[in-house]
Amino acid sequence: MQRRNFLKIVSATGAMIAIDPSTIENTLFAEDGSLYKRYAKVQLVDPTGTPITVEKLETGENYVFNYPFAGTSCLLVELPEKAAENVELKDEYGNRYIWKGGAGANGTIVAYCGICPHQLTHINKDESFITYRNPGERFEGNIVCDGHTSVFEADHGCRVKSGKAPQPLASIVLEIGADDTLWAVGVLGRDKFHEFFRSFRRELKEQFGSKRRAKAKVVSVAETVPMQVYCREIIQL
Repeated sequence: MQRRNFLKIVSATGAMIAIDPSTIENTLFAEDGSLYKRYAKVQLVDPTGTPITVEKLETGENYVFNYPFAGTSCLLVELPEKAAENVELKDEYGNRYIWKGGAGANGTIVAYCGICPHQLTHINKDESFITYRNPGERFEGNIVCDGHTSVFEADHGCRVKSGKAPQPLASIVLEIGADDTLWAVGVLGRDKFHEFFRSFRRELKEQFGSKRRAKAKVVSVAETVPMQVYCREIIQL
């Protein structure tokens, strides 16, 4: 397996320690915050249940899958060029961590949680204000939340380039199988899941029937589709 997202934490002595998060079974803490949490190892598949492979991805396409919970949508993109490596990021409390780079042999495949850390604008079945912008588009090469125009650098771990977002989008840690299949294994960076489930109870109940179903952890497989299939409307301002 290729493991492309790694974590670097600050120890009590101030030394920097590099750790591969996919070998960690529980939550890893740095200073006051959790920076990595391992969830179930989940295979990305298409609507027929056929595994998604690297060669099936279209460069620049916005793909959506739900992970690590049924109610939390994520964005998957194959970038046109290799992503940067060993990018140091900070969460909104100043905790530092390292985003190792893109997955795949070319280092071009990235995945991020589709919840903006500013005001929790998120990808959902009705609409998405969050999209990756291709070359030639406004904010090209970035992921943009058009709720309040926060711009994130897709090839640098979704660090904030401009706007009101207080921290990067959380990264979905990917593994690539020997057969080029894609697997989600955890979340790197400070997530907003608790605030999201608390703030959108009504919406989630309408979509899933109950908050408990929305909070059910995804296991085994995650259906992965282009954003225009997942969302009724894609909004770019």
